[in-house]
Amino acid sequence: MHFGEEIEEQRLIELLRPGNGIDTLITADAYGAGGADEIVGQSLAGVPRDDYCLVGAVGHDFYEGERRGAKGFQRFTDAELRGPDQYAGYLRMATERSLERCGVDHFDLLLLHNPDRIGYTSEVVWKAMAQLREEGLTGQIGVAPGPANGFTLDIIDCFERFGEMIDWAMVILNPFEPWPSRLVLPAAERYDVSLIARVVDYGGIFHGDVAPGHDFPETDHRRYRPGDWVESGSAKLEQLRPIAERHGLTPLQLACQWTLAQSMVHCVAPTLIQEGGDSARAVEEKRAELAALPSEIVLTEGDIAEINAVGENAGCMALKGAAPGYDGDAVADQWPLDDQLVKLAARWEIDPDAQLRLLHA
Repeated sequence: MHFGEEIEEQRLIELLRPGNGIDTLITADAYGAGGADEIVGQSLAGVPRDDYCLVGAVGHDFYEGERRGAKGFQRFTDAELRGPDQYAGYLRMATERSLERCGVDHFDLLLLHNPDRIGYTSEVVWKAMAQLREEGLTGQIGVAPGPANGFTLDIIDCFERFGEMIDWAMVILNPFEPWPSRLVLPAAERYDVSLIARVVDYGGIFHGDVAPGHDFPETDHRRYRPGDWVESGSAKLEQLRPIAERHGLTPLQLACQWTLAQSMVHCVAPTLIQEGGDSARAVEEKRAELAALPSEIVLTEGDIAEINAVGENAGCMALKGAAPGYDGDAVADQWPLDDQLVKLAARWEIDPDAQLRLLHA
């Protein structure tokens, strides 16, 4: 994903190797068109299979599809590539190929990676995912929306349709980005879907070495973030430092603690980034900091309320997936808000115009 500086391969392998307090590893087959899986396979070499949890993700077809810029390769459900009668075959092939690259015979959890509208709603897709679980290629299944933020009603819709099948979902959630994923939490609780929270570091702000004036490499995906997010995020972090210090937490640990205190969040996955420049922290230090996260929530209800007030971000961006204001053709990560989703929103007491629309930069 070109975050920060590139590090040499052996250092990356050692960073990813399970152990020393971190035993869950998440990969996606499309990253590096299989290259990430291969690095994961090297990092797992010699580690007993029962000593770690391996999460995989499939859904972008880099075998037959074309890359569509920052949106990645076409989804396997793209009508240009195949019809519903071929969905199951693709998912099996992609899963088996990913497992082969990782050097293992099963995932502990397999995620449907960045689905389009079909992926959220197709019974054929989810029966095929469930079949992979039944056959032992994965222990559990789930959905990983993206790549950008949003998909709120689509995630809830997916839970309503297939909640009995789905074990996990991945969402963007951290103290400075509680919206819109907090709207998904009641549905996750009702359907007993556990959540993985990604981007818990808020683009590196909570690591402490991204500050105003930070020089991001030309291809760094954080350049897609809007406006003065570094400046505003750094100012917010200063307001939260006293809370972290009261509990002996680093800023990253504070962010993880807040996120894990949210309903149904059972795993946090901050991005470990080697920044450039003289003030950059070693990525190994960030890993050790994450590994030292207290297992129990030490924040009080008052702390959480204070963090909520500082980090409020409702309406700060245009959301992907189904959201008001989009009336174009359905594309890979954006589609109109149809009547069925409007009714769904009402069932969950969500007002799309008030709660899912860009209100301010």
